[in-house]
Amino acid sequence: MFGSPRSRPPIQLPLTLYSIIIPARDEQDSLPSTIRNIYETMQGEGVPHEIVVVDDGSRDRTWVVLAELKQTVPTLAPVKNPGQNGFGRAVLYGLSQMKGDACVIMMADASDSPAHAVRYWRLLNEGWDCVFGSRFIKGGQVIDYPRVKLWVNRLANFLVRIGFNIALNDTTNAFKAYRRTVIEGGRPYLAPHFNLTVEIPLKAIVRGYTWTVIPISWQNRKYGEAKLKIKEMGSRYFFICAYVWLEKYFSRGDYRKR
Repeated sequence: MFGSPRSRPPIQLPLTLYSIIIPARDEQDSLPSTIRNIYETMQGEGVPHEIVVVDDGSRDRTWVVLAELKQTVPTLAPVKNPGQNGFGRAVLYGLSQMKGDACVIMMADASDSPAHAVRYWRLLNEGWDCVFGSRFIKGGQVIDYPRVKLWVNRLANFLVRIGFNIALNDTTNAFKAYRRTVIEGGRPYLAPHFNLTVEIPLKAIVRGYTWTVIPISWQNRKYGEAKLKIKEMGSRYFFICAYVWLEKYFSRGDYRKR
């Protein structure tokens, strides 16, 4: 585990509710096992939580499945994204609806481990502002990662590390946890799509919030199709990174945590 230059997190008030934000578009087959696994893990570990699943304009039975799951998962809080669709827009809508004082962003396809989300919660309660996971440090693991996407992922993360001079080597992964103060302190957010996965953590780092990193695992989805399209996202990632990079080196600290 490693993190920002601060060796120990500051003392902060204990957290009371963990909001698990899950964007979902056409995920009728993945959601039942994903939601149940998260719920059972959180209950078993005694983590006070809510599961905010955002239906992002699904054309299948996603909303019907969520309504059925609500009957047996009392902490499930499904909502529909009323605006334009897009991964980033769905996540931001979920963040606007959350009741918790901390949150974690997870995927609907069960690629993220609920056990690691619990560890994030514990570390946030130790005082960290952010907890990031990396699949590419000692103890991390990827299962059935498409070769081309893996190559693009490592190149993109290498460029981010060099450009921002940070130790984090898995910035593009959405599976990260934050105190509510970080989410509010990072506004405004510009990314409407998967580029939000780099905007939130980079802004948190640039604006001076404390962070730490733990190894995590990732496994490819069993159902449906991946929503991330590499050809469509390249320029969008570059735009967001350039935007935050300009803030880091030219804003003279105007947006830093106070």
